[in-house]
Amino acid sequence: MSNSGELKTDVMRETLPLLPLRGLIIFPYMVSPFEVARDKSISALEEAMLYDRLIILSSQRQAKVYEPYPEPGDIYEVGTMAEIKQLLKLPDGTIRVLVEGRCRVNINCYQQTEPHYRVKFDVIAECSEKNVETEALMRSTLYQFEQYIKLSKKIPPEVMTSVNNLEDPGRMADIITSNLNLKLEEKQEILEAVHPRERLEKLCSFLVKEIDILEMERKIHLRVRKQMEKTQKEYYLREQMKAIQKELGDQDDRTAEVEELRNKLAQLNLPEEVEEKALKEIDRLAKMPPMSAEAVVVRNYIDWILVLPWSKLTEDRLDVTTAEQILNEDHYGLEKVKERILEYLAVCQLTKQLKGPILCLIGPPGVGKTSLAKSVARAINRKFVRFSLGGVRDEAEIRGHRRTYVGAMPGKIIQIMKQAATKNPVILLDEIDKMSADFRGDPASALLEVLDPEQNCAFGDHYLEVTFDLSKVLFITTANTYQGIPRPLLDRMEVINISGYTEEEKLEIAKRHLLPKQTKDHGMTMDELIIPDLVLRQVINGYTRESGVRSLERQLAGVCRKAAREIVQTSKKPIRVTKTTLHKFLGTEKYHYNVAEEQDQIGLATGLAWTEVGGDILTIEVTLVKGKGQLILTGKLGEVMRESAQAAYSYIRSRASELGINEDFTEHYDLHVHVPEGAIPKDGPSAGITIATAIVSALTNRPVRKDVAMTGEITLRGRVLPIGGLKEKVLAAYRGGIKKVIAPRENQKDLEEIPANITRKLDIELVESMDDVWRQALAPISEGASTLN
Repeated sequence: MSNSGELKTDVMRETLPLLPLRGLIIFPYMVSPFEVARDKSISALEEAMLYDRLIILSSQRQAKVYEPYPEPGDIYEVGTMAEIKQLLKLPDGTIRVLVEGRCRVNINCYQQTEPHYRVKFDVIAECSEKNVETEALMRSTLYQFEQYIKLSKKIPPEVMTSVNNLEDPGRMADIITSNLNLKLEEKQEILEAVHPRERLEKLCSFLVKEIDILEMERKIHLRVRKQMEKTQKEYYLREQMKAIQKELGDQDDRTAEVEELRNKLAQLNLPEEVEEKALKEIDRLAKMPPMSAEAVVVRNYIDWILVLPWSKLTEDRLDVTTAEQILNEDHYGLEKVKERILEYLAVCQLTKQLKGPILCLIGPPGVGKTSLAKSVARAINRKFVRFSLGGVRDEAEIRGHRRTYVGAMPGKIIQIMKQAATKNPVILLDEIDKMSADFRGDPASALLEVLDPEQNCAFGDHYLEVTFDLSKVLFITTANTYQGIPRPLLDRMEVINISGYTEEEKLEIAKRHLLPKQTKDHGMTMDELIIPDLVLRQVINGYTRESGVRSLERQLAGVCRKAAREIVQTSKKPIRVTKTTLHKFLGTEKYHYNVAEEQDQIGLATGLAWTEVGGDILTIEVTLVKGKGQLILTGKLGEVMRESAQAAYSYIRSRASELGINEDFTEHYDLHVHVPEGAIPKDGPSAGITIATAIVSALTNRPVRKDVAMTGEITLRGRVLPIGGLKEKVLAAYRGGIKKVIAPRENQKDLEEIPANITRKLDIELVESMDDVWRQALAPISEGASTLN
């Protein structure tokens, strides 16, 4: 029996039961308790207790794995052979075990997995080599460990005493590591380090890192504690102040008011600078007599700080399809603006953040600039606020007054942000070209910061004395012309030109928007008032003269009023407005467009003009009278137009021989150039080629074609320079029955803006010189006529 027991013991030392540990590593010479609950672990303990109480302890790589398996490598290969010192069964079925580590072991293979793990292992021999380098590492480790204990305050001082008495470097490293709060992977690295020097080096690096972390924790703790002490001290002092004031019977309500302001401020997510400023002002308010004038000023300032949307944002609707649908519902045409807004939304959807563009809509009155801004706000689901800049001449309107002034208030920009109650509204700055400056400052210069995407993230209002972030705001400005907008301000904005509506566009707007709106406002339906398209065209052409549709809407409202009266008096439905009955509703026609001449005439050329209400046909008459070469200009012409006539006259004199004109005609004749409708001021260089054509026609007796209209600036060398407003001029020519339009070659780029249905019906000739103009515009000399030679 004795020989059999010895053989069994030898076998057990080659293969021992394995107990996988979760979140724990046992080092040699370390005595540690832990609890065992898994069936396999309990079985391993029972077998170890039957023999020599020896067991292999190795940690799992993942503590959450309940059933670790050797094949995927769930258990570390290096562990510790330990002796079981004590077992204690607990009432809940778990076992508390006390073990002492003996030596490191390397697991070679698993001989069984059921009912518990049994492994074959090799004992890792300890190296006891000790030299100068090892001695230095031991001293460095002891010093680092001492610092760690001072900072941690979780390790008893006795541990340091016991470690100081150790001579073995490997044993010192193991004991120190077992007392450190390291990650499982870091402890396993030290366990797997065979040589003591390598073990001490790893331990030193871990200690340095842990000491840095503990230092940071200590600093944070001190800072938090200091803040808490300050808060407690302030609370104690305030309670004392309340008690004193209560004894004196004074300022009880005032204290409650100040506390309420502090509570409101604490609930807001304010920038640090703003919160610090507000707290300082609240402290000032608490020390002031309630009836003092300064207290009222401070209280108003605090109220402004509390009411502004420092961090409140509305969620944008970035759906491009929905936004496009809304914009098309509200407005007909205006494709450029709609396209720009949809591009902005598409970029926002991709980047999730974008500074709002500064859009400037420039166009004549009534084309829908203001209502378009409202539609943009509705399309992207933002608040809309409008501020008219017309007549603003004080810089303080934009930046506010300093609090030193009586009745000081923030500027309009901050007031608008308060009104919007959100940090990212759509703000319409209307009539930006109507501002002016006086002795109180230049408001346009104050707007430079507001409308600069690179600067408005820190807009400074004189009243607030702290910066406000305007970078999330979508600014839209409107103007009728470029004149009046300072160049630096214009440079900060993205200009979108909105030209006047064509007749077709006005017709569609009237049918889709204006007529339904007016019939509803006058208590009728579209079935009760019928206005055919032909009648709407007559209203547009005969009763309105504008680029927009405001006057058209007023005329339709007049029709609706007359129809409503007729329905009430006669009970007749529906009311049908015809071309013959329209005068009963609106009276006689107020306007008529100039039309083409009925026949070719000598000395009379048809030009095209641009006005604020659209394009128009301009007739230029030239006649020869006896005189001495004087050029007479009439028709209330502006300086630029007079100079154009002088340039045309000089060019024709220089080309007289080539044109078949007697060169000394200036000695016997005066030229009288007249532009009809003499009471209306006219100016601009675009009538230059028309004046030149009319003069040549008068001098050569060649008629000007009745169906040709022209526009372009002339030079002294006969070149034709580009002009503006080509779209409106071409539309006027189309309305007047013109068949051919002569325009400068450099205006070819503007043809894209003209509707295709008009360019198909008009012959638009692009020219570069006056020879090309005369070739297209002048008819052959009629029989019996003679040139001036």
